[in-house]
Amino acid sequence: MAKIKIFDTTLRDGEQSPGVNLNLAEKLVIAEQLEKLNVDIIEAGFPAASKGDFLSVQQIARTIKNSSVTGLARAVTSDIDTAWEALKDGAEPRIHVFLATSPIHREYKLKLSKEQVVERAVAAVQYAAKRFPIIQWSAEDACRTELPFLAEIIEEVIQAGAQIINIPDTVGYITPNEYGEVFQYLKNNVPSIDKVSLSTHCHDDLGMATANSLAAIENGATQVECTINGIGERAGNASMEEIVVALHIRNDHYQERTRINLKEISRSSSLVSELTGMMVPGNKAIVGRNAFAHESGIHQDGVLKEKTTYEIISPELVGYVNNNNMVLGKHSGSHAFKTKLKELGLQVKEEDVKDLFVAFKDLADHKKEISDEDIIAIVLENKLAKEEKYYELVEVKVQHKNDNEADASVKLSGPKNELIIQNGTGSGSVEALYNTLEMSISGQVTLNDYRIQSLGAGRDALAQVFVRVQYDQKESTGRGLDQDVLIASAKAYINAINRAILAKEQFLEKV
Repeated sequence: MAKIKIFDTTLRDGEQSPGVNLNLAEKLVIAEQLEKLNVDIIEAGFPAASKGDFLSVQQIARTIKNSSVTGLARAVTSDIDTAWEALKDGAEPRIHVFLATSPIHREYKLKLSKEQVVERAVAAVQYAAKRFPIIQWSAEDACRTELPFLAEIIEEVIQAGAQIINIPDTVGYITPNEYGEVFQYLKNNVPSIDKVSLSTHCHDDLGMATANSLAAIENGATQVECTINGIGERAGNASMEEIVVALHIRNDHYQERTRINLKEISRSSSLVSELTGMMVPGNKAIVGRNAFAHESGIHQDGVLKEKTTYEIISPELVGYVNNNNMVLGKHSGSHAFKTKLKELGLQVKEEDVKDLFVAFKDLADHKKEISDEDIIAIVLENKLAKEEKYYELVEVKVQHKNDNEADASVKLSGPKNELIIQNGTGSGSVEALYNTLEMSISGQVTLNDYRIQSLGAGRDALAQVFVRVQYDQKESTGRGLDQDVLIASAKAYINAINRAILAKEQFLEKV
C-alpha cells in the first residue's frame, strides 16, 4: 500500500486563524508534539513575514529531527533567501513557494498576464533550486484556474526543478467530484507529472475540506496538507485527525496509509486548543468531547452489549483512554511525578524537573487530585514563563460593593523594575480588574476578546483565560492560568501586553 505523507500547516496556515498569535516557546512546544505525532512535514511558518516568524522557523528547523521542516515563500528572491537562512540547519530543509494562477488573482492581485505569471513562477523555482534540495510549488487558487493554463504552468515549474506540486482549494470552493477531476486532468495533460508528487490543500468554507482531501487521494495525491483541529484562515483547513482516521478506519476503501501515531491525536488536539485559545466544538469528529458519548437509551443499550453497534472508532485508537491508575496528589513523590511526565510524553530538560516538581507540589496543596491536563499545563506554564517580561503581576485584590460595583487594586513590576500601584472600579470583578490594569499600563489598550474555560473538572479546577487586545495599534493575544479566575484574567491581560511590546521591538529591530 502507498503511504500518504502528512504535511501539517498548523504553525503556518493554522496560526493565521483570526485571534491566534503563538510565540516562539508555544510554537516549539507544538512542533515537538507534531514530531511525536509522526508528521512527515511541518510547515513552521512564513520566515519573511516577520522577525518573530523567522526565529520560530529557524529554531524549529534546528530542533526537529524526525520530521522535515519547511517554510512558505512568495515567488520572490528575497523570500527565498530568508527561508534558506531560517531552514538551512534543518535535518531535511525544503521550501514551499507559491504564486496565484486564477484569473481573478492575476487581474486584481498580481496584475500580471499568464505569460508573466509563468515567467515569475519558473524564475522562483530555478532560484530556489540553487539552495534547497526539495522544492514544493503551489498554484494559489488552483481550483478557480483554467485547467489548460494550470497544466501549462505546472509543466514549466516541474522542468524548472519542482518535485512536489500542490493543488490548493484556497477559498474552499470546489466539490469532491470536481476536485478529483482536476487531478485526473493534470495526470493526463502534464507530460512530466509522473516525475513529481501531487499534494492537496483544502479550505473548509463550504464544509468539504476533508471530503475534498480524500477525493484528491483517490485521484492520485500522495501528500495532504492539513491542520490539527482543522484550524486556519476563515472557516479553517482540512482536519488532520479526520483525514488520517478516515484512511485508517476505511482502509478497505482507500487502500492507503499514513505514518501518523494515532494514539497522539487527542493530546495533539488538546495542546493546540489550549495554546491557540480555539476551543474544540463538542460535536467535532474524532476529538470533540461528544465524539464517544452516548445519551440515547437505544444507543447506550447497544454500546453496553457491543461497542461496535454505535462506535466505529474506539477512544483508545486516538489516545483518549489512559489505563494507568496512578493518581498524583500532594503526597506523591518526585519519582511518581517524573514517571507521569514520561507517560504523558512530555519532553522536559533534567534541569527543569526540580522547578516543575515545586510547581506541582504547590498546586497539589490546593487540589485533591492532579489531572493529566494539570501536569501538561504546569509544563507549558514553565516553558512560557521563560519568555521576556516587561510588566509582571505582583498582587491583585478585588472587593465587591453593595451596588454591584467592584473595587480593584493591582501591583505590577514595570519595564524598569519600578513598582506600579493602581486602584480602579468597574461593574463586576473582571471589568474593575481590567480598568485598573489599563490605567497601570503605559499606552492605549483596548480589550477585543475575553474567554474563560475550566481546565479539567471539579470546583478546584484551574481556570484558563484567553484575551485579545489592541495595544498601541498592535493586536496581541495572551493566556493566563490559575486556580483563581481573577488572577488568571490578570495574567492573560499582562501576557498580551508583553507580547505586543516584544513584537513591536522585533519589528523596529528589523526596520
